[in-house]
Amino acid sequence: MTELAAASSPLPFAATVIDWFHANRRDLPWRRDGFTAWGTLVSEFMLQQTPVSRVIPHLEEWLTRWPTPADLAAVPPGEAVRAWKSLGYPRRALWLHDCAVIITDEYGGVVPDDVDALLALPGVGDYTARAVAVFAYGGRHPVVDTNIRRVIARVVDGNADPGPPSTRRDLAAMESLLPAERAASVAFNAGMMELGAIVCTARSPLCDGCPVRDACAWRLAGYPAYDGPRKPVQKKFEGSDRQVRGLVMAELRASRIPVTRTELEAVWPDEVQRERSIAGLIVDGLVVDSDDGLTLP
Repeated sequence: MTELAAASSPLPFAATVIDWFHANRRDLPWRRDGFTAWGTLVSEFMLQQTPVSRVIPHLEEWLTRWPTPADLAAVPPGEAVRAWKSLGYPRRALWLHDCAVIITDEYGGVVPDDVDALLALPGVGDYTARAVAVFAYGGRHPVVDTNIRRVIARVVDGNADPGPPSTRRDLAAMESLLPAERAASVAFNAGMMELGAIVCTARSPLCDGCPVRDACAWRLAGYPAYDGPRKPVQKKFEGSDRQVRGLVMAELRASRIPVTRTELEAVWPDEVQRERSIAGLIVDGLVVDSDDGLTLP
């Protein structure tokens, strides 16, 4: 495998990354033999803005309960939201349920392998579509997440940070590094992601143990500080509508009967913010308002 990767790699460090990945990769469920394309899609939804350590137990529980898209499509969407528990951003659960229905009805229960078809599914963006096509089906496509963007910024461009994302620019940058041979390109995508996740980290990069340190433009330049444009700072969670929405959702997940607005007064004392958060959940399709109270869909 590594000899083939080395022969087809457009840059010397690509083969090094692949060799390093095969020797050092973490044992994660979605990397094991026999892991399904449906499992890959579910894991990618769960991994959006959620650490791996929190995802794994939820993923295993989810796939035990709903091992195929048809299994999930057969239950109400509220069951998906309930099972999402504390993963955050529960709209992902609704999107995943919608995906299950579409895959069952339009694709015979088989997750598509085509990037454009994947992009047409609810909640699937450029990263998720390519990740499924690559890691589930072995397609040759550039996969770009935050970790890969950071590795490219440092190793290739000599910048401490990648700056704000640009889909066209970021995909082109990864495409230019991708080995021509499909199996090698899959390993390189995974290796770059793993390198950014456990070695070339945002705050405390382990440069002495990096397999491509001798080719790293940022290291060779003396680790200059980043002085380019920055992503907007995310608002604090404490006291935000996000926190209130989460508290309301926790109450609804814990109940199999409608929860009244009066009962939710204990969740958050500010009536204006509480009602605004509930209204947003209703608009997002995460909560259903009826004469009896509020429920999951």
